[in-house]
Amino acid sequence: MKKITTFENKKVLVLGLAKSGMAAARLLFKLGALVTVNDFKAFDENPEAQELLEEGIKVVTGGHPVELLDEDFELMVKNPGIRYDNPMVVRAQELGLSVLTEIELAYLVSEAPIIGITGTNGKTTTTTLIGALLKAGGQSPQLAGNIGFPASTVATTAHRTDTIVMETSSFQLMGIDQFHPKIAVITNIYSTHLDYHGTQANYEAAKWNLQKNMTSDDVLILNFNQDKMKDYAKKTNASVLAFSTREVTDGAYVLDGEIYFKNQHLMATKALSLPGEHNIENALAAICVAKRCGVSNDKIISVLTTFEGVRHRLQYLGLAKGRRAYNDTEATNIEATKKALTGFDHQKLWLFIGGLDRGNGFEALEASIKDVKGLVISGETTPKLVAIAKKYDIPYLVSDYVEDGMEKVFPLTKEGDTLLLSPACASWGQYTRAEERGDRFIAAFEKMK
Repeated sequence: MKKITTFENKKVLVLGLAKSGMAAARLLFKLGALVTVNDFKAFDENPEAQELLEEGIKVVTGGHPVELLDEDFELMVKNPGIRYDNPMVVRAQELGLSVLTEIELAYLVSEAPIIGITGTNGKTTTTTLIGALLKAGGQSPQLAGNIGFPASTVATTAHRTDTIVMETSSFQLMGIDQFHPKIAVITNIYSTHLDYHGTQANYEAAKWNLQKNMTSDDVLILNFNQDKMKDYAKKTNASVLAFSTREVTDGAYVLDGEIYFKNQHLMATKALSLPGEHNIENALAAICVAKRCGVSNDKIISVLTTFEGVRHRLQYLGLAKGRRAYNDTEATNIEATKKALTGFDHQKLWLFIGGLDRGNGFEALEASIKDVKGLVISGETTPKLVAIAKKYDIPYLVSDYVEDGMEKVFPLTKEGDTLLLSPACASWGQYTRAEERGDRFIAAFEKMK
């Protein structure tokens, strides 16, 4: 960890706890800051706040009192889940305070170079795959960020010979200043999180922040399957490597079912261990990083043909009485589900779909689901999805949760069928988070075994 004096004796307010808030508070305290943590959860129900208090850090819990900002703070470090229209954040900005997220702290103290990955879909799989490729190449990757390992914690222990492979969200990237990855990947940009960002333009601007401090010595990897990425490529100071499944690029691409990097053949797409067109894109992005980092072709091929994927992202669950199942609970938008569906025989596919109603329709999904064997529909979006099922005469059933959906649909399946949870919707309202939905789907399928 770099020894920096930036925060010594500065009054810093950490707004919101969870993993990133805990990590930020501890790092700032270690760097000599005068830290106050403010978390909405009551102290008696807040073990994180209790821990920090025992460590000597001031905590204010049970709400977000705006008057707390009268204490002349010099900086706010915000949990990325707290929106910018929160009264505390609005007041901080009115007072001229910088409002950062903890990935900025990670960058400031990190001795290791950072590879940053963002995008609407594929971030976690691509991040994990890059880590696996670098490890196979004899390097020392440290996964961090939105993947579940607080970046500012990883950065305190990473050595200069390591590489931090950091998944970053739009929420985190809105709160950066000097953050500067040596290699950056934008897997794709679709429409999502508009309830947080307000407009698509704001969302895309947050993603684009990833490269704002990059120079010509750095590499930005973009998905040329999207025309907007070709436009973005003209607006960065970084050197651009492109990937595409549709055209030859100066990077990684697919031609006649074969994967190439800069005209050098690597392998057939059908040899990839993960199903779906989106996982071909993820693999191409990861190949660009691996080649830039000097990983050999044979190591790349070995990893891509054996990689088992990430929990909750097209996770293969095995067989139950001849039926296969995949858990893709993190497919919380239409594009993610469309891409998942490209990897399966629809005539043998039962799709678990539905969840939180964010006000959108499902017209963009109709062509992808109209020929599936059946739908298991749940959540607030049930009426919209039932209407589509009736429109195309798709067999369907309605369930409250994945467990009763599994119990209802399993007797209707046949040997060779596939059960896929890829809901195209967020989980809130039914479950505390998408991972809970996936865990319960896994448990339900295990019972069928």
